[in-house]
Amino acid sequence: MIPLSLAEVAAAVDGSLADADPDARVTGAASLDSRAVPDGGLFVAMAGERVDGHGYAAQAVEAGAAAVLGTRATGVPTVVVDDVPTALGRLARHLLDKLPGLTVLALTGSQGKTSTKDLLAQVLATHGPTVATVGNHNNELGVPLTVLRAEAETAYLVLEMGARGIGHLAYLCTFARPRVAAVLNVGTAHLGEFGTRNDIARAKGELVEALPADGVAVLNADDPLVAAMATRTRAAVRRFGTGADADLQLRAVETDDLGRARFELVERDEARETVTPVALRTLGAHQAVNAAAAATLARAVGMPLPAIGAALSQAGAASRWRMELTEVAGVAVLNDAYNANPESMRAALATLVGIGARTGRRTVAVLGMMGELGRGSEAAHEALGRHAIESGVERLVVVGDVAAGIGRGAAAVPGGRERTVLVGDREQALSWMRENVAAPDVVLVKASRGAALEVVADGLVEHLSAPPQSAPHLSAMARSSECVVPEENR
Repeated sequence: MIPLSLAEVAAAVDGSLADADPDARVTGAASLDSRAVPDGGLFVAMAGERVDGHGYAAQAVEAGAAAVLGTRATGVPTVVVDDVPTALGRLARHLLDKLPGLTVLALTGSQGKTSTKDLLAQVLATHGPTVATVGNHNNELGVPLTVLRAEAETAYLVLEMGARGIGHLAYLCTFARPRVAAVLNVGTAHLGEFGTRNDIARAKGELVEALPADGVAVLNADDPLVAAMATRTRAAVRRFGTGADADLQLRAVETDDLGRARFELVERDEARETVTPVALRTLGAHQAVNAAAAATLARAVGMPLPAIGAALSQAGAASRWRMELTEVAGVAVLNDAYNANPESMRAALATLVGIGARTGRRTVAVLGMMGELGRGSEAAHEALGRHAIESGVERLVVVGDVAAGIGRGAAAVPGGRERTVLVGDREQALSWMRENVAAPDVVLVKASRGAALEVVADGLVEHLSAPPQSAPHLSAMARSSECVVPEENR
């Protein structure tokens, strides 16, 4: 964060100072965690249902924070405002106004946002100092907190933006207006909040509507709802996709034994065709599309395609629990437990089955619930179960009551009942795997965030890493490898 006096901060957020020297300066980034505020930073005190951050204000300042941003005086230097999220947005806009040489790039989509953002940030970092969203902190708090990490030398600010409803992206763009923005896809994630895919498209398109006339909109040519957004922006439009009409074409996608994609990025102009090979280190054929989106965004700020291809080939997974591969004791564990929706589930299953087909390994899918699907949730879970069995998953473990529809769908496929296990919770899932998973199996663990199945993946890795004599006692339930689809769920 560029240095700002407390007087300047208060003026920018329409706040007042309490117990503070107006000339004292904030020189570090902002944080919601009193334990993580850097020296000279700003502690953002939020009052939640269970924890009120104002109670940790003194602790934050004692640890090195310059001041607190909150809704009341705290006994230590505090910028007092009516609403903290609104104030954060105002402060972010103020900081960006003071950094006219900074290029803001933003992206949204129903899936692939975080992976694409991570790839793009690593590509741009080879071209200039880059700040990017951490994890998926993409809401009205996460976006301004990311902005406030920008410094005078920052060349690129990469913002992942999520939408929970109509108008949300438009609001985020009022204080973090991008010059380059991408819409990756319109899927079924968050149908419970939006209602229809057309409503999701309406919300996602707000991002390109916010672009200036001299900006660039990056759109997925393979998604009709995204391609149609070209009419909703004043900016220049660049498309990525698998068709020859894309400005940046994704071509000749192949995967290695562990599902890492190799492909070509093709760019054409009137005189010639430029072909750049890419070999990703991240897992899943679907990552090739994310890479094409990241490449198109990087081209929009002037990076040459060969340099982009080289950077993509060196990029790794920067966010946890997204197709995170761990190989231990001859077992490959794919921890993709950060989030899930029908499209991302199918992509992950395709990676799992592909690895099994190429290596001869048995495939085990440990799947939990998909959240925010609304009235179509039960049907979506059942369809996923059918797809898992039909696609070739050899052992399917379904975790939790909300996900039970996956088991019902699997049991409806011939042979699916015998390949499916239903367990009530994470502990039972881990117990089953401790007894039934062994080399050379490949295991996928995936669910929406609320299921917290990373606990299962980490537990399996820990078990496989432990000496045999330290293995915990196994329950009678875990020792059974028979299908346990209850009659009422069949």
